[in-house]
Amino acid sequence: MPPSSIPRLVVFDCDGTLVDSAHAIVESMAAAWAAEKIGPPPSGGDVRGVVGLPLVEAIAGLHPAGETVLHERLADHYKAAFFEVRQRPDHEEPLYEGAREVIDRLDQAGVLLGIATGKSRRGLEATLGAHDLLDRFAVLKTADDGPGKPNPDILLDAMSELGVEAADTVMIGDTTFDVLMAVNAKVPAIGVEWGYHEAAALSDAGARLVLDRFAGLDAALNEIWPDG
Repeated sequence: MPPSSIPRLVVFDCDGTLVDSAHAIVESMAAAWAAEKIGPPPSGGDVRGVVGLPLVEAIAGLHPAGETVLHERLADHYKAAFFEVRQRPDHEEPLYEGAREVIDRLDQAGVLLGIATGKSRRGLEATLGAHDLLDRFAVLKTADDGPGKPNPDILLDAMSELGVEAADTVMIGDTTFDVLMAVNAKVPAIGVEWGYHEAAALSDAGARLVLDRFAGLDAALNEIWPDG
């Protein structure tokens, strides 16, 4: 997209939008279940369905019969398991095709870039650092910074810190939680269908557009911001 004289902000989700981390998330959730010996772990599909929610809330959705104290223990097991997975020499959380190129183009056009994720700050910084992208984002908002999605607080805080209006902000994510957070903040949302929720669900949640590849993002932003 061409440079604009108006400050513009594009906020990305991380897991399922920029990086493919599903294998590590599913494996870590299974390890948490095993640590508590509570039976078969949730399926990969069920785990992907709650990615993006605050961790304890996600776990409660996967094990509704349990009580809060158990959900909190499972969350601690999950964090420990995910940390161990990340330390493996063969561990990968690859960027989705076209992600780096999109970040480069937006950066060159003078667009401010941000992240709003359910990951912890430590986890987000490790992921971005592994791809040498940490310094490309003007604002990072994580599970450590406020209520989780679809509550809009972390997105509103990102906009406030950078002095950008809702109409000049776009949220990009792969889950209905991302889209609903944007809707709650009165921010246009663009869904991506290569992540964890179906394209139809993203549209139903309020996404203005749903992309099947990152190469379509420039046209999508030009549709939302037709004045450049």
